Amino acid sequence: MAKDMTLLWGSGSPPCWRVMIALEEKNLQGYNQKLLSFEKAEHKSKEVLDINPRGQLPAFKHGDNILNESYAACMYLESRFRSQGPQLIPEGQLEQALMYQRMFEIPNLGDKLSNVIYYNYRVPEGERHDSAIKRNKETLATEIKLWEGYFQKMEVGSYLAGKAFSLADVIVFPVIAYAFRFGLSTERYPKLGAYYDMMKDRPSVKATWPPHWLENPQGGDALKEF
Repeated sequence: MAKDMTLLWGSGSPPCWRVMIALEEKNLQGYNQKLLSFEKAEHKSKEVLDINPRGQLPAFKHGDNILNESYAACMYLESRFRSQGPQLIPEGQLEQALMYQRMFEIPNLGDKLSNVIYYNYRVPEGERHDSAIKRNKETLATEIKLWEGYFQKMEVGSYLAGKAFSLADVIVFPVIAYAFRFGLSTERYPKLGAYYDMMKDRPSVKATWPPHWLENPQGGDALKEF
C-alpha cells in the first residue's frame, strides 16, 4: 500500500515531519519520497506544483488522493489505516476532546515562533522596528509559558491527550522540537523539556529526525534569551 504513496518534503519543516511521523506510526514505510531544498526553491518546482499548486511542502499523494495540508494527511492516514499501528484517536471523549484542542491550538505557538525566528528574513531592513521585535518576543514568551502550564497539569510521562500517544503528539511535537532547536531552555521550561526528551526517543520520531539536524546538532540561538 505504501508503494502507492508519494511524499515530497523538506528537512526540519514541522508540517512535513508530522506526515512522516504518522506514516511511521501506521507502519507505512517504503513509500516514495524525495527530500527537497527550500534554499534552492525546489518547493516551487513543477514536480511539486503538479501535486501542490501552492508550491509548498509537504506534497503528499496516495493513489489519486492528494492531501497537502499536514493535518489533513495525518487525519486521513489514521482513518484509512486505523487497524495498522497504534490507534491515534482516543476512544474516550475527554481524551479525544483534549487531543483535538491541542492539535488545533498549536499553530498559535508555531506562528509566534516564526515571528521571532524569521523576523529579519521576512521584514526588509528599512521596515524593522525595535518595538515590533519587543512585542513579538513578549507575545511568544506568553505563549510558551501557556504551554509549559499545560504540561505542569499533566501526569509525569503523559502524552498530550493522556496516557496514550495520539494525533496530538504527531501534530504538536515537531513545533516543540523546533523551539528547542532554536535555543529554548529546558531549564526554564522543564515540563516542555521533559516532553521533548521523552518524544525524541520514540521510534517514529527517531526514524524521521530531520537529516540536517543530525548533521548539525547545534541549531540557532534565536530563543536563547527565553
